[in-house]
Amino acid sequence: MAKRNVIIIGAAGRDFHNFNTFFRGNEAYNVVAFTAAQIPDIDGRKYPKELAGDLYPEGIPIFVEDDLEKLIKEHNAEDCVFAYSDVPYNRVMNMSARVNAAGANFMLLGPGETMVKSTKPVVAVVATRTGCGKSQTSRKVIEYLMGKGLKVVAIRHPMPYGDLNAQKVQRFADVSDLEKHKCTVEEMEEYEPHVVRGNVIYAGVDYEAIVREAEKDPDGCDVILWDGGNNDFPFYKSDLTITVADPHRPGHELSYYPGEVNMRIADAIVINKMDSASPEGIQTVRESIAKVNPNADVIDGASPIKVDDPSIIKGKRVLVVEDGPTLTHGEMKIGAGTVAAQKFGCAELVDPRPFAVGKLAETFKIYPNIGTLLPAMGYSAQQLKDLETTINTTDCDSVIIGTPIDLNRIIDIKKPNTRVYYDLQEIGLPNLDGILTDFIKKFNLK
Repeated sequence: MAKRNVIIIGAAGRDFHNFNTFFRGNEAYNVVAFTAAQIPDIDGRKYPKELAGDLYPEGIPIFVEDDLEKLIKEHNAEDCVFAYSDVPYNRVMNMSARVNAAGANFMLLGPGETMVKSTKPVVAVVATRTGCGKSQTSRKVIEYLMGKGLKVVAIRHPMPYGDLNAQKVQRFADVSDLEKHKCTVEEMEEYEPHVVRGNVIYAGVDYEAIVREAEKDPDGCDVILWDGGNNDFPFYKSDLTITVADPHRPGHELSYYPGEVNMRIADAIVINKMDSASPEGIQTVRESIAKVNPNADVIDGASPIKVDDPSIIKGKRVLVVEDGPTLTHGEMKIGAGTVAAQKFGCAELVDPRPFAVGKLAETFKIYPNIGTLLPAMGYSAQQLKDLETTINTTDCDSVIIGTPIDLNRIIDIKKPNTRVYYDLQEIGLPNLDGILTDFIKKFNLK
């Protein structure tokens, strides 16, 4: 039987994982191309032959998503697999229409074909949208498990924007490892909070190879913690799935792909940010849970914030720098820095757009609804330089750093600035402690 030609539509993450778990070594298919979107400057590369396997001695080319219809025709593609996350349903079906109009089938691979089984118990933390608070929930879960004397190894959703061969399996146990692996700001934001708390985190490209290394980590491993990215569903078969929902974006939990998948597969759902969300937004999320997953444990949560120096905010004209992906494809209009600006009495939020340069100016054109916040984009050295220049030339009194890492460590901010900190705070019962205690008993972990 002739092989079916396939294009995988992705963004340097789920697309590679789908290839590795379903298509690599699969004689029934011939993956002719990947397409790239969401992340700047990742098209024009190749998925290398070393990772692609024996069926692809030349590797697999990566093209810009805008050329999808042309690629379907040029490569006689019969199937196109959609493989990235945090997109509204109308965008998914728009992509389906493009693919079908060009003559190909539109495919979505599910958990059954793509989840890898670990030899260790797995807790997965996922979300309904980017920026819900997965990372702080993951940290809280790890703190509980470590407090019980267990060795926890975290594995983070992929962000392989550099040399894919070099990034096949990455281990981060110290802040110096961030420089060793040439991490972007986006990667640092996810890895640094783990290593500074004393736990090891893995990431990379080949997630079966990654979990096998994590299972035998030299520091020990009793539990694998999947720290999900965007609102993707887990790469590993989970023994306990915790989904985080955001009442600042009520209704999105049932209208974004694949966030609703996470809502439906959850054993427990954390409604986060209840301290800053409206009662109406919270109620909408509760109704969504009752509609699609009434058996899930529902944990009420808040994200109280603190800052190094409130005097840098009070009465000042401030520039707020927030986590980049949360503002861009996460579509958030408020972040930790914004909440801090309001809480500690700033005089004004300064609009950075008139001062944005280079790649950052391009970001505002691509995402015009960001508003008066500055996304901390740092996928490349040029983006970091543009971020530094934009901050230092913005006409403001001071800067609020609302990102999960200290930007002062990687760029030179010449204005007075203060950093925002936030952690998950559970409200009442049920809570993570009780759920994780049951998990420990179930797997007889000691």
